Amino acid sequence: MAKPEEYHYGQFPPSKLDWEKLIPYIGPASAALARYDGLLSSIPNPAVLLSPLTTQEAVISSKIEGTQSTMGEILEYEAQGATAGLSPEKEADINEVLNYRKAIWQAIDALKESPLCQRVIKEAQRTLLQRVRGQDKSPGEYRKVPNWIGSHGCTIDNARFIPVSADKLEEGMSNWEKYIHSKAPDQLIQLAILHAEFEALHPFLDGNGRIGRMFVPLFLYKAGLIQGPIFYVSAYLEANRDEYYERLLAISRDSDWSGWCAFFLKALKIQAEDNHDKAKSVLDLYEAKKNQIIKLTRSQYAIHSLDFIFERPIFRSSAFLNCGKIPKPTATRILSILRTEKILKPLREARGRRSGVYTFSELLNIAEGKKVF
Repeated sequence: MAKPEEYHYGQFPPSKLDWEKLIPYIGPASAALARYDGLLSSIPNPAVLLSPLTTQEAVISSKIEGTQSTMGEILEYEAQGATAGLSPEKEADINEVLNYRKAIWQAIDALKESPLCQRVIKEAQRTLLQRVRGQDKSPGEYRKVPNWIGSHGCTIDNARFIPVSADKLEEGMSNWEKYIHSKAPDQLIQLAILHAEFEALHPFLDGNGRIGRMFVPLFLYKAGLIQGPIFYVSAYLEANRDEYYERLLAISRDSDWSGWCAFFLKALKIQAEDNHDKAKSVLDLYEAKKNQIIKLTRSQYAIHSLDFIFERPIFRSSAFLNCGKIPKPTATRILSILRTEKILKPLREARGRRSGVYTFSELLNIAEGKKVF
């Protein structure tokens, strides 16, 4: 049996990269990212309109770690809460995804007044593990014991990778933080190196993969490469999971930082293009529905209604009627029109005191990338 690969002591940051190999990847990745950012700047309140895409990123990043839930299940659970009738296992999976989404927005708020630093990362990880599996694994604190990466239940002897030792972890994370704020020849290469190093350090007892992927939009945002922290990279990494792990492993095994950086830049390019196309589809849908709903309702509250269903594409009727931005009689009338015109579809009919549950299918299908609803 092959020995586990071990952390690359003394090799971070890499002293030498194959720039001849990397330059052909840098330009296309930068151009795709800039094109996506240009679209973001044209979207009114992108945090609201692209909310389902943020949820989808949380779903996929959690899926890489073995959590099984869909975006529809997440949004339906949010709409119905404890009345959803789910198994404890399914509810636990959903709460892990909700924590991911909460953690990234919490980190974004922190970055308004703070640099991207260890404290922000620790607080994000603490939120990630609140009241879910892993809550007993020192949330918000670096590990003080060895850990290893391999098949479920494996021992350290048959692990695939052994991260930095616990006694070297504080030093490793300090060096990692310093590199965040260093002057690098290229910021996308800098991000690639930072992501890989975080995964190699594996500083927490749980949640390292998700925090490492969450770091990507946080860095892009804080570095000024995108105007809003709305970037989703997990779909490519999940679809290419074997290569993702192999490229990370090759850093410690072969000192192949350049191979990893090339892979990561390709991921950024492809995801920036996919993010652009989805965001453009969302924006086009918003404009089309804005004109349609204004014409149908002839109400000054048409835009409030539109923003509500974009932010919460699965919702209880009571939430819409009591949202506070639309008088209740007007909200009742608008909801009836949206259902009659099949803009909204009922997931659950109202019965007695129980609210109906509605879905805005067109938006959800864009986020999923296929017809699901």
